[in-house]
Amino acid sequence: MFDFQRKNQPDFGFVSARDDRDIEVVRLKSESRQGLWTESIKLLRDIILIIAVFILLGVFVAQPVVVEGTSMLPQLHDGERLLVNKLVYYKFESVSWGHLERGDIVVFWYPKEPDKSYVKRIIGLPGETVEVRNGVIYINGSQLNEPYIDAEHNQSLPSFQSKKVDEHHYYVMGDNRDNSSDSRYWGLVPEKYIYGKAFFRYWNPANVGFLTHGKYNLPEEVTTSDIHEDSDK
Repeated sequence: MFDFQRKNQPDFGFVSARDDRDIEVVRLKSESRQGLWTESIKLLRDIILIIAVFILLGVFVAQPVVVEGTSMLPQLHDGERLLVNKLVYYKFESVSWGHLERGDIVVFWYPKEPDKSYVKRIIGLPGETVEVRNGVIYINGSQLNEPYIDAEHNQSLPSFQSKKVDEHHYYVMGDNRDNSSDSRYWGLVPEKYIYGKAFFRYWNPANVGFLTHGKYNLPEEVTTSDIHEDSDK
């Protein structure tokens, strides 16, 4: 009399696959687990890619360093953090991607103890002659204007013999001339020992920003022909 068989009866209030053979049946729990697993894999992939990018940047492009000591006062202070451009390592044909210039603040392995690293400013370039007279720098006989020097840290005013800078070497000095161990005392820095050029200070917060490059005024040396022309007047 009563048919309690429900297999041919519609499900009131529910969507059943028997209503339409083309209907898509979605099992929410299964779909949720599958979606969570897929998103987790994507997140892990993105994290790995980000880590790989940072590793490549650290190996080939930029590296953080910590300033230790006061040899670069007043420009750099003890404990400050810098980013250095490591492209000074790489040269492609005739193009130097990290061209080194006078005034650049560079980080290098100390030639006498290569396990230590120093941060100094490039003063003399390959082929130039550098001389220190009473605390004043002369490049090829012309006085070097150094606006970054603070008189407070340059009071001893020593003199040093002239030094010819060899090819693929650099003459470096600290801005704090009264308290800096540099090329005046232990000689030139081989180019291969320079592993970065400092370009950005990210700590401490009061001095965050790009490092300034020294501006120079090197008048041309008087030549022999100039002397003869002056004497004829």
